[in-house]
Amino acid sequence: MDLKKLKKFIKFMNDNNLSELEIEEGKQRIRLKKYESQKPQVSYQQAPEKTEAETKKEKDENLIEIKSPMVGTFYRSPSPGAKPYAEVGKAVGEEDVICIVEAMKVMNEVKAETNGKIAQILVEDGQPVEFGQTLFTVHP
Repeated sequence: MDLKKLKKFIKFMNDNNLSELEIEEGKQRIRLKKYESQKPQVSYQQAPEKTEAETKKEKDENLIEIKSPMVGTFYRSPSPGAKPYAEVGKAVGEEDVICIVEAMKVMNEVKAETNGKIAQILVEDGQPVEFGQTLFTVHP
């Protein structure tokens, strides 16, 4: 990503009083996030390429997807340094809390709503999530 473009995006954030900005251009994705009394942080990642075999394997496993019920920030544990709610391989029940999605300073518990074992955790702790984004996959 070009440094001039980054500076334009940061200026755009400041001019419009935005605290967060995410832009996708092809396979490149950039997220700028400004915390109170701090300069914007920049994170950059190249979208991973999935092979046909990987895509087919995921579909063949009949995994249940647990999706985010809202836009917010994903947290694996109830507080920093605490034990995560869910780990890969851990058995979960319908009423088990598996993560928290924070939206507008409100911590919302997300329940598994299915019985099974956690197969994958698809989101990093502290990462912004979208409504309907898959957070976990579960073996029934």
